[in-house]
Amino acid sequence: MCGRYALYGPQSRLRGQFGVEPADLEERFNIAPSQDAPIVRCGADGARELIAARWGLLPSWVKEPGKLAQPINAKVETAGEKPMFRHAFKRSRALVPASGFYEWVPVAGYKQPYFIRPSGGEALFGFGGLLEHWEGPEGFVLTFAILTTAANDLMRPIHDRMPVIIRPKDYAAWLDPEITDANLVRELANEYPSADMEVYPVGRAVGNPRAQGPELVRPVQA
Repeated sequence: MCGRYALYGPQSRLRGQFGVEPADLEERFNIAPSQDAPIVRCGADGARELIAARWGLLPSWVKEPGKLAQPINAKVETAGEKPMFRHAFKRSRALVPASGFYEWVPVAGYKQPYFIRPSGGEALFGFGGLLEHWEGPEGFVLTFAILTTAANDLMRPIHDRMPVIIRPKDYAAWLDPEITDANLVRELANEYPSADMEVYPVGRAVGNPRAQGPELVRPVQA
């Protein structure tokens, strides 16, 4: 599962890694479900663009949003077949830039949060995302979900699932709406190498979705 993540640091990282022009994005150290966040998609002209979307998928065919759960995650193993996700899985994939993500491990009497980021902390993850649009009385809404997969060796002691992380060499194919075969899409979401990630404990303040600030990603003693 992926229920919180962060996006911070020099905006040149977005330009260099994803080929998009950031528009004075604020640093976010605790992005939570139902909040808007920046994602990368393939635009109508074929060029990549950075846009804002709400975290929690709402497909276009939904008639009464209040009566349907709006999932923040989708399993990559089954998303290509499930009605909630299959259109976006085939035709409307996105990349979710992240400096890292949080996961919690139960210990004696509480849950210890951990922060997982690219090794060295100088790059970004590109989570595999699904993008949908919905139009209702309040207008046009873009929403997204983050795909998850089985944990790699680094993550397994913390959680049995982790976000799908797309390798930069596969960004173009991942965003290509002409690649619709579910098996080919799943191949792009192969296990991300443990050697390219690092994990460390952080303070429990991140459990409050209103908490923000660089102190949330600083290491602490577990």
